[in-house]
Amino acid sequence: MSKVCEITGKRAMFGNNVSFSVNKTRRRFNVNLSKKRFYIPEEDRWVTLKVSAKALKTINKKGISAVLKEAKAQGILK
Repeated sequence: MSKVCEITGKRAMFGNNVSFSVNKTRRRFNVNLSKKRFYIPEEDRWVTLKVSAKALKTINKKGISAVLKEAKAQGILK
């Protein structure tokens, strides 16, 4: 199961752990994802999406219908 937000398309980033002696080892910065069910009144159905914390805030502000429409226009969502 991939760690990608279905609304924003955010993925894990890669960087370095840096120790006190400035040794660098690779690490990954994972996205803050959660599985959430949303009700879409236009289609009269529930949809389960894997969304990031930022996407949840955007959905709370704009509404699920507007956010899904934007994601489809950008090509993130099928």
